[in-house]
Amino acid sequence: MSTGPAGDVARSTTRSTIRPHSETAAGDRPAPLRTFLRAADGVRIEAVYNPGDAVYDALTASSDHPVFVVAHGFTGDVDRPHVRRVAAAFARYGAVVTFSFRGHGRSGGRSTVGDREVLDLAAAVAWARERGHTRVVTVGFSMGGSVVLRHAALHPGDTDAVVSVSAPARWYYRGTAPMRRLHWLVTRPAGRLIGRYGLRTRIHHRDWDPVPLSPVDAVPRIAPAPLLIVHGDRDGYFPVDHPLMLARAAGDHGELWLEPGMGHAEHAVTGELLARIGDWAVTGAG
Repeated sequence: MSTGPAGDVARSTTRSTIRPHSETAAGDRPAPLRTFLRAADGVRIEAVYNPGDAVYDALTASSDHPVFVVAHGFTGDVDRPHVRRVAAAFARYGAVVTFSFRGHGRSGGRSTVGDREVLDLAAAVAWARERGHTRVVTVGFSMGGSVVLRHAALHPGDTDAVVSVSAPARWYYRGTAPMRRLHWLVTRPAGRLIGRYGLRTRIHHRDWDPVPLSPVDAVPRIAPAPLLIVHGDRDGYFPVDHPLMLARAAGDHGELWLEPGMGHAEHAVTGELLARIGDWAVTGAG
């Protein structure tokens, strides 16, 4: 683990040279490709591929640059503005695959809040490989952050670097008011009704059986793929003991950025932080 004493913040300091070139006409770039994938259990997953500025501005094959596969948080989807903002930031460093987890957006099925979603991410990663990319970076936020950790542990070799932002370390956490509200939303019929019609998220009514591998138990299995854990010290959902637990479990192959003043997940990440993550990924997935 690359952090120093407790509370010490590790930051990337070098900037990659991959940036858009003004002489490249926007009309020369292919439009994003939207399609539906099939998860291993048959659920249809909506996905979007953006070849990215770096791929075409550098006039090189797409395989020379990483592809970022972005796993959104609970109640997100590919067309939410905060997800598109993240995708646009990473498109400066490589290609980007975004997708809607099951039960979200136009994807089929119902959300299992981090369990079967690993199958959705696996389908998106496989599609990224099919597009010709040899370096894949998975970046997940909140629920998606837990999914990228479990995916890397359960599918070794599928991803070349992992970034988990605002993820929980353990399941069934109810220590904050937002998490108590989320548990009510997921476990009560009235909550699931609000999720479906108010939040456009269809939630499965069944409990986990068996309980999936927890994020903190997944982390030691990710090596040798490099791992970056990003968390805000003002996260209203998961306090800082969660990223510290994940970092301890990661050992020397993990890096922790504890971000001063940052809240939770996609809504809280700044453009500057996304740029630092992009820089880290270009190096880490190399």
